[in-house]
Amino acid sequence: MKTLNMVIRPFDAATDIEKLSDIWFDASLRAHPFIGEQRLMEQRQLIKDKYLPEAETWVALRLGKPAGFISLLDTFIGGIFVAPDQQGQGIGRKLIAFAMERKGQLALEVYTRNTQAVAFYTALGFREVSRRPTDDEGHPFENAHLRLNG
Repeated sequence: MKTLNMVIRPFDAATDIEKLSDIWFDASLRAHPFIGEQRLMEQRQLIKDKYLPEAETWVALRLGKPAGFISLLDTFIGGIFVAPDQQGQGIGRKLIAFAMERKGQLALEVYTRNTQAVAFYTALGFREVSRRPTDDEGHPFENAHLRLNG
């Protein structure tokens, strides 16, 4: 699990919006193919205009370049994404540990069809609290609500 030269810094809207929305889109295509590329392209604009700027977003830099990010709404993880070519390097784990240090507890929702993410969160100690059969927009994509207590 190499995280050579990794630094976590605050989000800078002036320099990060495009790169982080690229990371979000590429990682979402890989993790959520069931949503469909067209819908993800529509959501990408919301990521750029609303979600990244309005959340407490932290950027993981690897070799000086953004490799992933975590966006927090108090103790809720609104999103955590790592560039596909950087996955498996420990970046996601470091971002979760960074957020836990600051918040003391974390919660999130994950698509249950994203089995890789569910396994990742479970391995970190997150436990399922509840499920719902649809996503925020009412589409039939089951979500699990997970929590990690410090």
